[in-house]
Amino acid sequence: MSDRTILIVGGSSGIGLALAEDLVAGGDRVIVTSRSAETADQVAAQLGERASGVAVDISEPESIAAALAGVGRVDGLVLGAIERDANTIREYDIARARRLVTLKLIGYTEVVHTLLDRLEPSVDTGIVLFGGRAKDAPYPGSTTVSTINGGIDGIMNTLALELAPIRVNSLHPGIIGDSPFWAAKPAGVLDLYESRTPGGKLATVDDVVDATKFLLFNRGVSAHSLFVDRGWRIT
Repeated sequence: MSDRTILIVGGSSGIGLALAEDLVAGGDRVIVTSRSAETADQVAAQLGERASGVAVDISEPESIAAALAGVGRVDGLVLGAIERDANTIREYDIARARRLVTLKLIGYTEVVHTLLDRLEPSVDTGIVLFGGRAKDAPYPGSTTVSTINGGIDGIMNTLALELAPIRVNSLHPGIIGDSPFWAAKPAGVLDLYESRTPGGKLATVDDVVDATKFLLFNRGVSAHSLFVDRGWRIT
C-alpha cells in the first residue's frame, strides 16, 4: 500500500477511470471527479475503499474552489477532463468554443491554483495535463480543439517553472483504438488509421495509463510534452 493520494479530474469514465483502477490496484488512494455527485460517488464505490469521489464542473471555474474545499493533501494531480467538439469555421459556434476553452485552459489552471496549498512541494509530486495530437495533427472542425491542445503545452511550461520542485508535464494521446469513444465507431472507421500506424496497431488505453504514470511519478521528468500514438505521424 502507498501513502500517495492522486486526484484525477475526469476520472469517472474512459481513460481517467482506467488510470484510477490501475492506481488503486497498485495501492494508491485516488479521488475521482465527475460533474455529477451521484456518478462520482458510484465510481468511487466501485473502485473500493481507497477511492473517493468529488463533484466539480471545471467549465465553471468560479465554482472550483468550493467544490474542492474538502480535498486534503494531494501527492499527484491528473487533469484529464475533456469534451468532444467539432466546430468548423464556416459554422462557428461561439458558445461551444468558449465552453471548451474555459474548461481546459482556465479550468485546468484554476484547479492547480485551488490546490496549491495541498500539493506537496516536492519533486515527488507530479501534475499531468491532458491535451491531444490534434494540436499538431488538425482535422476539419478541429480549430478549437487544436488551439486548446497547443495551449496545454504553454500552461505546462509556465507551471513547471512557477511550481518547481513540483513537476508538470503534458500528455497528448492520438487515436486510442480501444477507448470508449473510438471503439464505438462503426466497423471500418479505424482501418485507415491502423494501416498508417507503424506496426498496424493503434495505441491502447493501457498505453496511455502507463504514459500517465511515467509522467506522474518519474522524478527526472518535468516540462515534457509526450505523444502516445505509436508513431502515427511519421507515416
